[in-house]
Amino acid sequence: MRGAAGALVVLAAVILQVTWAPNLAIAGVFPNLVLLAVVGWTLTCGVRAGLRWAIGGGLLLDLASPGPLGVHALALLVAAYGAGYAQRAFAHDRILLPIATGAASAVVYSLVLLGLADTFGQHVAFLAVVQAWVAPAALLQGLLMPLACWLARRLDARIPAPVQIEW
Repeated sequence: MRGAAGALVVLAAVILQVTWAPNLAIAGVFPNLVLLAVVGWTLTCGVRAGLRWAIGGGLLLDLASPGPLGVHALALLVAAYGAGYAQRAFAHDRILLPIATGAASAVVYSLVLLGLADTFGQHVAFLAVVQAWVAPAALLQGLLMPLACWLARRLDARIPAPVQIEW
């Protein structure tokens, strides 16, 4: 049940990300709904669950984009791992943790994508992209992450826990 619910959330986030989210651009950036879902779930349920969502969401984003397969998955995995580390280190802070983690995960995700683009021969004006794209994306993701965490907690509370059978 948990896996099916997670798959539906990630699939919905990917579909909305590639169709509807670009219409919500603010200062040239739009919310990365898949990153919000992955990091929100990681902060709510832990790094293992977040890594599973990162792989699924990243591969679906890769299939929907013209670039090489695996770049979004790798960027989301790095962001989810970092969010899991922050969740373990600062679990007591429920206000600043989502904001800081949302902003940091957007920066990490963007830098991984930029590094992979450079690796694959797509030269990017790094400082211009960081100023025009990464910084506003970090601000937007940081502001939206508390909402993503709240939604992830609500979803987690509604999904029945798997039954543990003891032998």
